[in-house]
Amino acid sequence: MQKDKHPFTSKIDIYDKGATVQNRFGGDSIELNALELSIYDTIMGCEMLQDWKNQRKGLDWFMKFNSKAYMVLLD
Repeated sequence: MQKDKHPFTSKIDIYDKGATVQNRFGGDSIELNALELSIYDTIMGCEMLQDWKNQRKGLDWFMKFNSKAYMVLLD
């Protein structure tokens, strides 16, 4: 697992810019860079598709490389 590379088994689109993301349950928010935002959106897509294997890869990436964002958005 690398900080500057997404952890998923297939190719994903990487956004050009990051954004502030709000927790869908609690309302807290945090700024994500372009790669982090791309990974976050892929995690949400994996949840919708019930792709638990790739969702777990994304969650593990956030726990390792941006634990604060993990705690705000995904924990």
